[in-house]
Amino acid sequence: MSQTTTPTTSPASPETPSAHRGRRRHPSLASRLATANVFWIFAVLVALVVFFTAMEPNFANPLNIRSIAADNSALLVLAVGMTFVIITAGIDLSIGSVLIFSGVVAAKVMLALGSDPSDPSAGATDAGGGVIGIGILAGLVAGLSWGLVNGFLVAKARIPPLIATLGTLGMALGASYLITGGTDVRGLPTRFASTIGFGLLFGVVPWLVVIAAVVALGLGLVLAYTQFGRHTYAIGSNPEAARRVGIRVERHLVKVYALMGLLAGLAGVMSLAHFSTTTISGHSADNLAAIAAVVLGGTSLFGGIGTMAGSVIGVLIPAVMQSGFVTIGVNPYWQNVAVGAVLVAAVYLDQVRRRERHSPK
Repeated sequence: MSQTTTPTTSPASPETPSAHRGRRRHPSLASRLATANVFWIFAVLVALVVFFTAMEPNFANPLNIRSIAADNSALLVLAVGMTFVIITAGIDLSIGSVLIFSGVVAAKVMLALGSDPSDPSAGATDAGGGVIGIGILAGLVAGLSWGLVNGFLVAKARIPPLIATLGTLGMALGASYLITGGTDVRGLPTRFASTIGFGLLFGVVPWLVVIAAVVALGLGLVLAYTQFGRHTYAIGSNPEAARRVGIRVERHLVKVYALMGLLAGLAGVMSLAHFSTTTISGHSADNLAAIAAVVLGGTSLFGGIGTMAGSVIGVLIPAVMQSGFVTIGVNPYWQNVAVGAVLVAAVYLDQVRRRERHSPK
């Protein structure tokens, strides 16, 4: 007796609608670029350079480009650290004050070790490399110390980052004024400023730019390809889920804020070399400038999203605008208006993207 079977279609058969739906082609390079934040902000940067060069060809002069890069090197170092902090959904308002404090400590140590005891007013203009190295190390340690304080307050004491770093902002700045009496420290070793502050690698690239580029590239690779970077993204996306998969969230946050403090200390040393003085009153807006650069670069204030390349471009856009406005004779204060408007637009678009991601399909 023969048995008749009814033909059935396997779920994996190419004729099934589900199989057709499953055959999704990978997005093309063009479509990926069209939705990439870094691509669009880089396009904005290129458009600004082209515009200002068309208005005034001297804008693209190598000396002007070198000046833009050197003047914003310390800010780039701050933005690198701030990228890690904001990806964890945190914030650090203290970095400008920590920069000042670190520069003051570095300067005071150089003067203390390099001055002639018989004539302390002469400063440390002839101090050797050992004195400079110890001073730099002291500045880095000072910044790292404030970073550890911030990390403890945020991760262990559970104080909101905005309040914790607002408090250390005032503490670090107040300590700087107490140490210096409100007067900028001068008389630094000549070799310190001439080598780090104004020296050129191969006679072309300022050492300040080289330092900033190495920091951005190195920590960009750490963020993108290491466990430290993956944990940073995970904590910013969902700290509770990160705990459940075994990430020690509190310890990692302490490390992130310590890294931010260390980089603020490095920026303080770089600024000290660039200006040959502590410039105590010249960094009150550095924290906001770093935050603005990171957000302009596509890093989400809500955490979990961001790239180092975006932050680098976010630093360059306001820098190019400021130099461009001066070059073509426009009041440079318009830069604040333009950057503010772009910043608000960037945060708004980030919120729109978040709502789209979390809205039911």
